[in-house]
Amino acid sequence: MAEEAPEPPCDKDEFAELVREMVTEDAPKLFAVVQEKGDGVDAWVAAWGMAFKDHAELVAVDRRVRMTLQRPENACRLFRRGGRLNVHLVWTDDA
Repeated sequence: MAEEAPEPPCDKDEFAELVREMVTEDAPKLFAVVQEKGDGVDAWVAAWGMAFKDHAELVAVDRRVRMTLQRPENACRLFRRGGRLNVHLVWTDDA
């Protein structure tokens, strides 16, 4: 005898709202790795990242670098280019 599918605990609209809440709570935070030349002379986005609760994923704008980091801040050290550039994170929710 085949098992019957369980009954949904709520209607489709309630379920959709629960899923939206789950996604909102678990969504990674988006950040940019910004490189600066000089003191306010020029700046550009070198990479984009997603910060999860336990790690960060990063992709360089030129697509040559993809990495997993323990912390988003670790990306700054990797994009300094021998200390010639100032590097910092900009969080999109701060914009």
